[in-house]
Amino acid sequence: MVIKVFVATSSGSIAIRKKQQEVVGFLEANKIDFKEFDIAGDEDNRKWMRENVPGEKKPQNGIPLPPQIFNEEQYCGDFDSFFSAKEENIIYSFLGLAPPPGSKGTEKAGESGENEAPKEDKEDEGDLTEAQEETAGEEKKKEEKKEEKILRPFVLYFSNVPRKPKS
Repeated sequence: MVIKVFVATSSGSIAIRKKQQEVVGFLEANKIDFKEFDIAGDEDNRKWMRENVPGEKKPQNGIPLPPQIFNEEQYCGDFDSFFSAKEENIIYSFLGLAPPPGSKGTEKAGESGENEAPKEDKEDEGDLTEAQEETAGEEKKKEEKKEEKILRPFVLYFSNVPRKPKS
């Protein structure tokens, strides 16, 4: 299955270009197979994209703007839904792809993800490899150091404040 990303290579809008670059850059960085289709230079691509974006996903003027993302013939979403899926770490389900082994992208796009993720982490703790345990330990140490840096000025201040003698 190939992900289709409909873009406008000659878009005059900086916002659209940035959104297109973000989608394409993310897919490239994560080695997700995709193909770009230019709607500015090819009328057939433009027509196909406009016909296949579901009616409820089209803007009020009825003309969807790039980037629009499809998995073969199935509509995945526009930039906003892509961005949300990326932020919620459910990009593979958003794209209709199986997540690569060892990734956290196993949640479904319809789930909230916020309440489910901690449960999964607790269930998977017994299955951690040594490398994952080391990474988790290092992350915990980093968090503790951050907290220490934040609290250090307060501790120093309050340790130097003279105390009243107990009567």
